Amino acid sequence: MLRLLFLIFLILPLLELYVLIEVGSDIGGLMTIVLCLLTAALGGLIIRFQGLQTLMRVRESMATMQQQQLAEQGAHALMLAGAGVLLFIPGFITDTLGFLLLIPSFRRLLMPRHVLAYTQHTSPPHQHQRYPEVIDVEVIKKD
Repeated sequence: MLRLLFLIFLILPLLELYVLIEVGSDIGGLMTIVLCLLTAALGGLIIRFQGLQTLMRVRESMATMQQQQLAEQGAHALMLAGAGVLLFIPGFITDTLGFLLLIPSFRRLLMPRHVLAYTQHTSPPHQHQRYPEVIDVEVIKKD
């Protein structure tokens, strides 16, 4: 795992630099910088909007005690945070990956299988029942 991270941190910046040089030679250096800044700004706006939507869904799930939805929304929130990081890193490769993470159906493809299994196979608790797993018992002592 450590080797993979090392390769990513070594190869990704080199690829980004190559793409930036190629794009800059086609459209010019100033336009390349402007394009990088615009993608970061646009990504920030989209993340802000989607982040607020996700926060509202999490609050709704917490209010109705729907744990399976909380797990899924938490995974979406983590991927949105990752998208934000990728969009603020200068470069077209990271911007592309960041914008892909803004697509909800793409995030579901990347979502860990155990989260999806939990969200699909867990029956939701009754909405107005405070403690759905309380069992009433009577203890009898034997001498």
